[in-house]
Amino acid sequence: MDDDAMRRFPVPDRDDLPDDLRERIDDETERAGFTPNVFAAFAYKPSHFRPFFEYHDALVEDTDLERHEVEMIIVAVSGVNHCYYCNVAHGALVRIYAKDPLLADQLVANYRTADIPEKHKTMLDVAVKLTESPVEVGEDDLQRLRDAGFSEEAVWDIGAVTAFFNLSNRMAMFADMRPNEEFHTLGREPRDD
Repeated sequence: MDDDAMRRFPVPDRDDLPDDLRERIDDETERAGFTPNVFAAFAYKPSHFRPFFEYHDALVEDTDLERHEVEMIIVAVSGVNHCYYCNVAHGALVRIYAKDPLLADQLVANYRTADIPEKHKTMLDVAVKLTESPVEVGEDDLQRLRDAGFSEEAVWDIGAVTAFFNLSNRMAMFADMRPNEEFHTLGREPRDD
């Protein structure tokens, strides 16, 4: 694991981790081809690592949203929060799942000017509102999502992904997690249009 995964707390040695964390990190390393630094960083506190990644997995695996929509929410929210780690790491995932090498940069800079359908602008409007002004989110926002074509479950999922990644952004910034260099270049191949 990369000792530079985060700058404000020590990164634990892989061999000192509980078996279940080592197994999860090894699986992720095999799948990605490198160990995403968020795994090395959250391994600092195993009792937090487990529920964090369990909830993350539930959000991306048990959802009525498409995977690229989940990642779009993450990148728009992370852009508003100025979370370097999540902008870069999830920007790569937006590029991969949306098969669009430009979309992540557009979302980070200003999702309102991104080349996305109105449905997705509505989704991101609500996610950003929940991020910036949660007390102002009301039934009208949920209805806007329904009117845009999102199911009731998808409306819930938009809120859940937004809330979770606000937490994730804040921990990444607090610990000064650093994105792996590999994330910067993933998914940058030209589109097949």
